[in-house]
This record gives sequence, structure tokens and C-alpha cells, in this order.
Amino acid sequence: MSLSTSSDLVGDAEEPDAAAERATARQWTILSRVVFLSGVAISALLMFWGAWERRWMADDGLIVLRTVRNLLAGNGPVFNAGERVETNTSTAWTYIVYGFSWLSQVRLEYVVLTVALVLSTSAIVLAMFGTARLYRRGSFASGGTLLLMPAGVLVYIAIPPARDFATSGLESCLVIFWIALLWLLLIRWSQETTPSTPSVLILAFIAGMGPLVRPELAILAGLSLAMIFFAPGLTLMVRVVMVAVAGIVPVGYQIWRMGYYALPYPNTAVSKDAGGAKWSQGFAYLWNFVGPYLLWLPLLFLLVGAVIAYRGRDKFLGSGVRHTGGGRVDRLRASLRTQNAVVAFILVSGLILGLYSLRVGGDFMHGRVLLPTLFCFIVPVAVVPVRIPHRSSWGRSRESSIFFATAFLWVGTVVWAFFAANTTGMPEGAVVGRSGIVDERAFYVLNTGHSHPIRAEDYLDYSRMRAMVQTISDTPDGGLLIPASDFNYWFVDPPPLPIPDGGAGHTVYFLNLGMTSMNVGLDVRVLDQMGLAYPLAAHTERLGDGRIGHDKDLYPDWVVVDTGMIEMHPWMPAFLDEDWVAEAKVAITCPETQDLLTSYRSELTWARFKQNFKDALDFASYRIDRVPAYEIQRCNLEPPFPEFGQ
Repeated sequence: MSLSTSSDLVGDAEEPDAAAERATARQWTILSRVVFLSGVAISALLMFWGAWERRWMADDGLIVLRTVRNLLAGNGPVFNAGERVETNTSTAWTYIVYGFSWLSQVRLEYVVLTVALVLSTSAIVLAMFGTARLYRRGSFASGGTLLLMPAGVLVYIAIPPARDFATSGLESCLVIFWIALLWLLLIRWSQETTPSTPSVLILAFIAGMGPLVRPELAILAGLSLAMIFFAPGLTLMVRVVMVAVAGIVPVGYQIWRMGYYALPYPNTAVSKDAGGAKWSQGFAYLWNFVGPYLLWLPLLFLLVGAVIAYRGRDKFLGSGVRHTGGGRVDRLRASLRTQNAVVAFILVSGLILGLYSLRVGGDFMHGRVLLPTLFCFIVPVAVVPVRIPHRSSWGRSRESSIFFATAFLWVGTVVWAFFAANTTGMPEGAVVGRSGIVDERAFYVLNTGHSHPIRAEDYLDYSRMRAMVQTISDTPDGGLLIPASDFNYWFVDPPPLPIPDGGAGHTVYFLNLGMTSMNVGLDVRVLDQMGLAYPLAAHTERLGDGRIGHDKDLYPDWVVVDTGMIEMHPWMPAFLDEDWVAEAKVAITCPETQDLLTSYRSELTWARFKQNFKDALDFASYRIDRVPAYEIQRCNLEPPFPEFGQ
């Protein structure tokens, strides 16, 4: 009887202890979730607030809106009515802005601001949820309680250019949103035992949209689609359908682009010679981005922290699929659908994107084109695992050492982020120095006098803008506006007689396309000497010593001829040479150049579409000499003067 009573007493003693342990485990689980969700909320708030505090619209962002205005007016996806030129690098961004503008009927600048804030903030949230799945499905929490602390996202948010270009009107917000969404879907795909067909097709469709988000994202799109296609678990039919789903929009658009625009990629790639190489300028651009913030320091912290956390696990990261047999090829294919492969994919993709940006010389805007690279690098550590050991493991144990090391590195990252977020950014960023790189937002804030230049009319306070609007108003007959050295004056080359009813129309020839085009009507033609909206300038040779992103400069003599304005003094601006204009009049008759002009100015018939499609690759590589006399020689044309060439 006493033994039985003793046994019952032991059982009664054990049950409360087990219940207490379960209650404690639940508390730690709740704490883990609260910490993660709080980190997501705080990070999202920081991104939103940081972007809002630095809200603005770049001149290049206004370029996008000119195309949207033409779409809304029924002129098609063009910059100037009647000229099929693709001036926007991101096709998807153009149509997203157009779609929301059409639906809401709200002012374009406010549509862009709203969509950009939502996408930028959502990108941070998606990246954190994707990385949380990475750590929770592995063995990082074994032996203690796993806290997922915001880390990499804080590094990204802290960098001033990340907040600047969150609302600049450019596609940066869409780029990081697409990368974050692809990351989340790939992590989910890698963890499923048997991925469903719908989930695979949705993933393939999102991945396939990469080139339309921005052309160089074809790198991420191609690598991710290859990884999905060759991984095991899909039938032949699903693979075929996957390819069709991934390619239906980008391939369909590519066919349409070549027939409509007569180019295989946006005209901006021709204007900036995106295939050219300027490595030295690229490395200067890299240091211009990394140096002011000591950006290498938090990246080192996060790298070391990730290595410590990885080596501190009890087993390899879960793969979502197990293949222990088969040959070498089978094992290689099986490794594609693992979390390790997805992490390797995003890091390698970021590296390739970065190398491409360095090769082309970076950009003239501080940090902009390296933001996708940075985002790819921080995504696997968007949150970092800090594992709190069980009470019994505290002390001089391996678990305690890992906890203190990862906690120290996380605190170091947070402290760095605080100081980086409160820097002024690029030193002397508002001044265009020898490097040609500028803090674009600071530059326009200074030169417009507006803390948040968002609306097109905010840019009327930029040099020449009010004078341009007034000059157009004062010349009802039309004419070609060419900027003078005086920042408040424009030369006007008038049209020849007779003047048609309503005037001959205005053409503005100026570098800053966005602020110019958004402060005039759609009936005013706006061209630039760099060629973003003017193929004649885009197809000139790149200037070896020109400012990065602005290294093409077509002489205005060509524009006088191309627009049909008066070609002699005193009507023509005094600084133009009548002989050069006469030579340009001959040079522009080069048969290949005329074919180029016809490809985007003539009526779009089925015959024209087919011809454009056939000629698109040739037009992409076609170049002219910006000096009319040399262009006459290149094309073997008859010179306008007998002494020419002697």
C-alpha cells in the first residue's frame, strides 16, 4: 500500500513539472513571434517614414510621367506624339503607373508617390518573411529559443540613397519589391515536399517578369527559371507549361517592342550604350557608394553573424526534399530545390548585377544602380537568428558563445544603422564634381528651392523653366527653343513662311527632359542632345571622356535641319554656323539614317511592323558621327561645298 502511494506521489510531482515546461515553451514561442512581428512592423515603419521624409520626384521620374500622359491621351506609349520612342527603362513601372492613374484619375505625381511608398515598404516586409521561413524551417532553433531580429533590412533602410529612390518616380521601388517577392516564393518552393503545379506556375510567371521590371533583371529571371526547370519533381508537361507561362508576357512584349519601336531593348540602352565598358568609372562609383557610410562594416558584421549562426546549427539546413540515392546528375538536380541553392542564387545574382553595373561605369546618380545589388546581398540576412540557450546551457558553453557573438554583431549593425541613417550622404553631393556623380535629390532640392519637389510645377523654379514656358507663350508661330548660356533666356529659331494656321508647333531642345516635358503640353515636342527621347542623338558614338550617363551630345545644327526651321542668320541663333547646318542637311540624308528615322516616325502599318522587327538588331548597333562633315564622309555623300574634304 505504501509503495503504491509513493508511486502516485511521484506521478503527481512529475505532472506539474511537465505542465510548467510546456507553459514555459509556449511563452517563449509567443515571445519569438512577438519579437519577429514587432521587428517587421518597426522596419516597415522605418522604411515608410524614411521614404516619406525624403519624398521627391526626380527629373528622370517625370520622364516616365510624360509617357503615361501620352498613354492616357490615346497617343500610345511614346514620349512625343507621332514618334515611337521607348524612353522608359522599366516597362512594368510605366504600365503600373498608367493603370493606377487610369483607375484613380488622381494627379500622376501623387499616384507615383503612393504606389512607390507601398512597394518600397512591402519589399521590406516580404524580404523579412522570406528570410524568416529560411531560418524557421532549418535547425537554427534547436537547443533554445530562436529570436529573428531585423538586421539586413536596417542596413538597407539606413542608406540615404535607398530612401531617396524609394519615391523618386523611378522603378527602384518596383525592383526591390520584385526581388523580395521572388525570394519569398523561391524559399517557399524549396521547402515544399511536393510543390503544387499552381505554385510553380505562379513562381515562374513572377520570375519571367524580371526583364520587364528592368532589363538587367533578366539575370535573376534566367537563373531562377533554370533552377526551377531542372529541379526534380516536375513532369514534362508542367515544365513545358512553366516555360510558356514564364515567357508569354516578356516574349510577347519583346516581339511587339521590336515591331513598334524598331529596337530589341529600350532606347535608353542605346542612348547610354549599356553594352559599353567603363570599369574605372565603375569602381569610382562603387567607392562613392560604399565609402561615405563605411558600408563594408555592417556587411562584414552580417557575414560573420551568418557564418556563426550557420555553423552553430545541429544539422544541415532543411532542403524540403530528400534524395539519398541516384547518380551524380540526380544529386545535382536534387540540390537545386534546397534553401542553400536559393541563398546561393540570390547572392550570385547580386554579384553579377554588381559586376554589370561596374562594367558600364555605374551611374551619375549616387548609389542608385547599386541598390538592387545591395538588396540581394542583405536579403538572406534581412533578419538574423539569435538563439537564446536553455537555462541549463548558460555558462561557458558553445550555445552561450554563439548567443553572445550573434547578439554583439546584431547590436553593432543597429548602432551603425543609427549613425548611417543620420549622415548627410554623399559629401558635396549637390555639386557635380569631376566624377560626374551627384546626390540627385540634394541637387534638385538645392536648385529648385523646394524641400520636396514632387509636382512638375515645383521644377518651374529650376533654371530656365519659367523662361521656357514664357517663351513658348510669346511665340505663337512656333519654333525651335535652344537654351542660352543665360539661365533665363532661350534662343528661338522660327519656322519658315508660310506659317500654317495655329502655328508650326514648338520643339524644345534641352537635356532635362522630365521637368521640361511635364511643364508643357503634349503638342510641344521635347528632344534631348543625349538621345533618351531622340534616336538621332542616341545613335551617335559615346564620348570617351563624357560624364557618365551623359556621354552623348548631338550638336543643335542637326535639330535645326530635322525640325525644318530657318537655316540662316539672323533668324538662326548667332552661335550656330550656317556651314555646319548646311552639312547637317546633307548628312541627315544618309540612307541608313533615313531608314532609322522612318522606323519610328512613319505610320505604323503591318508592313512597317514587320520591317521594324527585321531591322531592330541592325538599328541597335547603328551609329552616326555627330560632326556633320565626318558623317558625310562616312556615308559617302556629296558635300555641300566644292572645297569640302580638300
